[in-house]
Amino acid sequence: MTGRSDDLAALAVQVAERAEAGEQIEAYVLRGTELTARVSGGEVEQLSSATSEGVGLRVVRDGRVGFAWAGSLDPAIVADTLVDARDNASFASPDDQAGLAEPDGVEAVHLDLWRDDVAATTTADKIALAAEVERRVLADPRIRGLRFAEYQDGRTEVAVATSTGLLAARRSTSAYLSCFAMAGEGDGTTTGGGLSFGRAVADLDVDRVVGDAVTRSTRMQGAAKPASATVTVVLDPSAAASVLALVASLCNGEAVQKGRSLFGGRLGEEVASPMLTLLEDPTNPSSSGASAYDAEGLATRSTPLIEGGVLRSFLYDTRWGRAAGQPSTASAVRSFKGTPGVGARAVAPSPGTLSHEEVLAAVGEGLYVQSVSGLHSGVDRISGDFSVGCEGLMIRSGALAEPVKECTIASTLLRMLQGIVHVGADLEWASGSSARITLAIDGLSLGGT
Repeated sequence: MTGRSDDLAALAVQVAERAEAGEQIEAYVLRGTELTARVSGGEVEQLSSATSEGVGLRVVRDGRVGFAWAGSLDPAIVADTLVDARDNASFASPDDQAGLAEPDGVEAVHLDLWRDDVAATTTADKIALAAEVERRVLADPRIRGLRFAEYQDGRTEVAVATSTGLLAARRSTSAYLSCFAMAGEGDGTTTGGGLSFGRAVADLDVDRVVGDAVTRSTRMQGAAKPASATVTVVLDPSAAASVLALVASLCNGEAVQKGRSLFGGRLGEEVASPMLTLLEDPTNPSSSGASAYDAEGLATRSTPLIEGGVLRSFLYDTRWGRAAGQPSTASAVRSFKGTPGVGARAVAPSPGTLSHEEVLAAVGEGLYVQSVSGLHSGVDRISGDFSVGCEGLMIRSGALAEPVKECTIASTLLRMLQGIVHVGADLEWASGSSARITLAIDGLSLGGT
């Protein structure tokens, strides 16, 4: 067990120990705080602070699962919640795969994800960071305004205990600094954002946020529709992260079992370029989704989804692993208000050897996609058909050239994965479940004029 959420762990154990003969009990206990500070004109536009705590209880009896939750850790309320969970189990439909996670012998990796400065830094100093970002972005004469400049942070403590013998506690902090800038006027307005993530306030990079917001907004000035063509596309690291998160979601064991993934029945097949190796690894402390344990109390581990282009694994929690005849990959995610489901926390490709600039130079001619829109509505997860809106810049002679907008890129996910020709060396973590990295993909249809 890692972390120092001793009181939460003690409460979870007390509940789990109340299991009666023929019954399993799981207690998931959480406590968290969040702060958001948004500035405008050097003044605080929005300041919110929230504290949450609660417990989610599962009871399994005779193949039936009952669940109940409460937004309180008061012992009397927790006891009433257990009564409700037991009652709900009596009305549930039988499930052949019902049952809590059990110890599987995997040792947890020690992860130090807590930074005291998130609580110790004054609110005034946090606001000052957002105000500094706003001031410096607006100092560029090409910028006419900001949609927002914002500081956010969070502290989360979780404990899980089961009557099957699991006990896990974890805690983590996170801090974010971001802004979204606007350049130009009227119909010629272009936008771009910057973001910095860290475990500590001290990790935040004001220069990076300012630089990215100014560059990404101003370089889109004068954008026009491009001519339709078949092109090599270089995905900006943030756009690539969104696509890789989508690919990881297709490795969700529940989706596969329900016939909702194009990867169903393809284990062991070459589904991508040999250049792509994709890992789900919550034990990586650099990732924003790092965690020593999953939401069922199992120790997390590295799971290869794609190795050298070959589909190797799906992700499972306990219930969907049993349905597939596979062990859990410790991929359960949840809040205390719901039961566990399968999810990826920290997906990353193995980086290549070329820098961002070297990837552009190697491509020579193509399209640089700065952002995509409609990623979820424009992708069929079963057939793999892919068609999304985008904006970016053309690549001419290995460098970024004229900006383009109101266009689409289209293919199928399998063709895209198999068409990867470069994976950058610039892997980094920000928010979300997937790392950022430059990707170059050959043979996509660019829809414009």
